[in-house]
Amino acid sequence: MKNEMKKSAQAEVSASTTVRIEKPIYGGKFLAHADGKAVFVPLVLPGEQARVRVAEAKRGYATAEVEEIVTPAPERIAPRCKHFGACGGCDYQHAGYAQQLEFKEQILRETFSRAGVEVPEKIEILAGEPWGYRNRIRLAFNAQGNLGYRGRGSHAIIPIEECPIAAPILVKAALAAQEALRAATPTWRPTEISFFTTGDESTLAMSVYAQSGKTYIFEKFAEALRERVPQLSGAELLFEEMPVGRKPAPEPHFVACWGENALAYHAAEFDYRVEHGAFFQVNRLLVDQLVEQVTRDAQGTLAWDLYAGVGLFSRPLAARFERVVAVEIAPTATATLSANLEGTGGTAVKAATLDFLRQNKRVEKPDWIVVDPPRAGLGPDVTKVLGEIAAPAITYVSCDPATLARDLKALVESGYAITAVTLADLFPQTLHLETVVQLRRA
Repeated sequence: MKNEMKKSAQAEVSASTTVRIEKPIYGGKFLAHADGKAVFVPLVLPGEQARVRVAEAKRGYATAEVEEIVTPAPERIAPRCKHFGACGGCDYQHAGYAQQLEFKEQILRETFSRAGVEVPEKIEILAGEPWGYRNRIRLAFNAQGNLGYRGRGSHAIIPIEECPIAAPILVKAALAAQEALRAATPTWRPTEISFFTTGDESTLAMSVYAQSGKTYIFEKFAEALRERVPQLSGAELLFEEMPVGRKPAPEPHFVACWGENALAYHAAEFDYRVEHGAFFQVNRLLVDQLVEQVTRDAQGTLAWDLYAGVGLFSRPLAARFERVVAVEIAPTATATLSANLEGTGGTAVKAATLDFLRQNKRVEKPDWIVVDPPRAGLGPDVTKVLGEIAAPAITYVSCDPATLARDLKALVESGYAITAVTLADLFPQTLHLETVVQLRRA
């Protein structure tokens, strides 16, 4: 019986069928149906007829790969990047940019609707140049020492010759790093490498991830790369440990630094210090407009900036409020946050957001709260305490529509009303979308 079931599953997984593509769904795929079952297909467009091969079958749905586009949609265009499809970085290069924005607005509205969240009839769109916008990339080395991105749906390394969504200096540095490593340290191979550049591409920082290696070898590599890419101002070496059993691998730990340990990043009329590994908004071409969108109506005596990072929003808030409390727990950001608020009415607090809220909910009510949580969102505990604090206004910056919708439902139930929603397309060509939501106490 087990063998028969296994053969049946294998037959279903390898089955080929023709489907009609219906609509985009979150995650970079598109919805179709076959034999009454939902089928999720990448690299297609609504209205297309496609022959697909089922790659994985679950009880309620299946995922599939395209074998042939039988009837292409008239909107289909040629991808700009030669690596599109194999590389896992982009999802929508086969669609024009206007259509990509339509996909994302549709996905956002449907996500809100499923969660029972009512939003204003008009969703504002914040969009800009859809190419060359990334200020940070992270690549891995394959067995031959070539740098590339992870493959779509796999852990394979796809060596790259170009990356049209990245700032040109980042691609130049990645290709130069391959040469410098082979020439300067042919017996040492890191596992991954990341590059971060300022908005004007004048300065570049590098993080090198390895499982072993001597400091002098790393420094020799950095110096060799600096000869090829003069914008390189600093680099850090981090060691990664292999996971043991089912336990996740621990976070990489810092080993050594070469050159400067931070970049001076000018954004939204302010200068920020951004240390190696610290989070900063990726879209170098839209960061000023994003800050304006988040802080445009903010004013008062006291503001809280939760999940503050290096202070991208805290610094302009400090120009609008008498006092700002910026809360951050990540070690890579907390010291830098204090430096970026120096000389202002802002104070950096090293704490987890939930701990801070519980300790301060009866101390003094802020006039405005900005929250910019990671992909997991706020969660029920944080939204509960925010509802109890009942600040007059909250601005929610989200990178995941599903957790955003969940949190908004809880905030609305606690007494808030959604007054404005902005889809900020900080990641053109990809499935990712940022959302800025303004809430007022009802």
